[in-house]
Amino acid sequence: MQHRTILAARIVAVLGVAALLASGSEIAAGESQATAEGGPRVASPPDFRTDVMAVFSKSGCNMGACHGNQNGKGGFFLSLRGQDAKFDYRSVTRQFSSRRVNPFDAERSLLLLKAAGKVAHQGGVRFREDDVEYQILRDWIAAGAPNSTSDAPRVERIEVEPSEQILIEPADSVAIRVTAILSDGTQRDVTRLACYEPSNLAAEVDRDGIARRQAFGESTVMVRYLKHQAPVRLAFVPARPDFAWSDPPAENFIDSLIYDKLRALRVNPSDLCDDTVFMRRAYLDTLGILPTADEARAFVADSHPRKRAALIDTLLARPEFADHWALKWSDILRNEEKVLDATGVEKFHAWIRQSIAEAKPLDQFVAEMVAARGSTYENPPANYYRANRDPSTRGETTARLFLGVRLQCARCHNHPFDRWTQDDYYSWSALFARVDYEIVENKRTDKNDKNEYVGEQIVLVKDEGEVQNPARKATAVPAFLGGATPEFEKQADRLPPLAEWLTAEQNELFVKSQVNFIWYHLMGRGLVDPIDDFRATNPAVNPPLLDALSAELIAANFDLRHLVRMIMNSRVYQLSTEPNDTNLEDESNFSRALVRRLSAEQLLDAQSQVVGVSPRFNGYPAGTRAGQIAGVHRVKPRSKPPSDGDRFLMSFGKPERLLACECERSNETSLSHALMLISDEGLQQRLTQPQGLAARLAASSLDHAGVIDELFWTALSRPPHADEQAAALELFQRVEDRASAVQDLTWALLNAKEF
Repeated sequence: MQHRTILAARIVAVLGVAALLASGSEIAAGESQATAEGGPRVASPPDFRTDVMAVFSKSGCNMGACHGNQNGKGGFFLSLRGQDAKFDYRSVTRQFSSRRVNPFDAERSLLLLKAAGKVAHQGGVRFREDDVEYQILRDWIAAGAPNSTSDAPRVERIEVEPSEQILIEPADSVAIRVTAILSDGTQRDVTRLACYEPSNLAAEVDRDGIARRQAFGESTVMVRYLKHQAPVRLAFVPARPDFAWSDPPAENFIDSLIYDKLRALRVNPSDLCDDTVFMRRAYLDTLGILPTADEARAFVADSHPRKRAALIDTLLARPEFADHWALKWSDILRNEEKVLDATGVEKFHAWIRQSIAEAKPLDQFVAEMVAARGSTYENPPANYYRANRDPSTRGETTARLFLGVRLQCARCHNHPFDRWTQDDYYSWSALFARVDYEIVENKRTDKNDKNEYVGEQIVLVKDEGEVQNPARKATAVPAFLGGATPEFEKQADRLPPLAEWLTAEQNELFVKSQVNFIWYHLMGRGLVDPIDDFRATNPAVNPPLLDALSAELIAANFDLRHLVRMIMNSRVYQLSTEPNDTNLEDESNFSRALVRRLSAEQLLDAQSQVVGVSPRFNGYPAGTRAGQIAGVHRVKPRSKPPSDGDRFLMSFGKPERLLACECERSNETSLSHALMLISDEGLQQRLTQPQGLAARLAASSLDHAGVIDELFWTALSRPPHADEQAAALELFQRVEDRASAVQDLTWALLNAKEF
């Protein structure tokens, strides 16, 4: 018997924790190997949830490229970014016959041997023996690899210091300090265990939290400890010893708040743009079209000091404003013919346009869609749900468009860069679970395409219907995203209270996301960029300005035109694109206007104005502008070849509207675009039409100089410079056929970079 006991002890010593833990036994928290054998007690061993899990994150063990992958690595699985502590504890201590931890000889544990490079490890060396990560794991294993107790303090949040820092050369580094606030009120310095992820290459952060400059510019460092995140915004500024603030005047609070940051960054704003540039910019941003030659001449000749403000008021009152902004909303609301059908697209677009034309408050505009039901023909906002046909899509789209939140990552796992969990995702989706459809008719042309619908549908709300949370294998409890959990009656309609909560002025995400949407379309970049990615670790480039604009939108009863007017009247909106010696590298702080490519619709409509002949669009009457088109393909490309206008829009990035995202619209330039502008047959045909501007000018009584002047004002909203006038006159004198000369000059202006 004694022999068997000694033999068993030897087996345990050789096999380590395997024999001990395979049966489900566990050395109590607070005990070490020595305690189990009657030796001294090791006080306060590392906690699994707050220390060991942090080591896995710090070392990259639970990332998607390593053991956090859904397929694991080398048979070892960890939850992605440590979202499931229970699973991770079982994986570390129970799986692989419990050989990953050896409390009898902690330093012989596979968990340490592999990570420290003592045995072969596909992931390489993750830490050294003298690193704190090694010491934490060793001490935890030596204490018996205890699990966290239910009453152990949990981390509630983290605080970072500094949260924002401007470093002016020669300063090139800053120490980030991270403090964890625990549920029992205590605080812990977790700087060494936190993870640091800079947003770009301007900064590099070492394991100890020291951020160092790699290039001048701004960088946001995402600090992560366990599931908690906090941003640190850094700006590395060149010394510029001769810098002097230019002290430009401020037209409103927008200028003042932009200037505050620019001055701190030692950046001067560019000068104001001239009248011709401002006028062209204002027309394109509000109406999507160019000013006529007469409108351009009249504005430039006007000497009134407030003529820019007067022009803005005039443009906001024109009907084309509703056309232009209805196009923007139609893009992101997925107003396209495949799912909505042609009638639904027309009805939805008309409702969007009318809402903008009558200055419907943005909160009401959104609420009417979110709470909509009924016929998609008779009640057009119901098309919002016709386009989004399942609870997950409805939830993701609503969060993205109206809260500026990218929720889709949380569908499969807790969001890696935001606070949203899988529970949040499915509880939010559950609010939309009872939306259903009555298909009145469906005359789809492709019987195999289940996503095509042709005919009227009734959007309705059922008395029952829930969403299952796969992570918990249970029914999700409906809850507002980031808000209180409402108490619904069993058969209650969840959409009206959702619409009320969503669009309330107290809902900061709703207000700020709408402000950001408007700012983006006027300034070329959002205060939060990308515009649908609001999160703590992607802060606004100018938080005080976003707050002030949000308060302004609320005070104006969510009036779109009021905010557009406010932004356009700012000096910042009216800055030149020409940089100075301090803002050449600035792309995010609005120290100068950003050069923006015209959208496909703007470019084609501008061409049409200059040529004087509109292109054809399949299914639309002659004279329809590109910016007035309701959908994407009224006539399917398979049933009829695209017209010259349709082909142009597709080539220059008009979206198919399959995604509820600005990202689907392409405003990039390419060689194919340049070639199309140079050799487009449709443009060539329109240039030579007898009713076009070129033919009319060639046959007019204007002399050559008058024709040239008219073309420049029409195409570029300005008169020709002296050298341009001379070159154009030489062309007219060299070409015998005046009509050909007019066509050539028109073509040259349409292909000019300035156009």
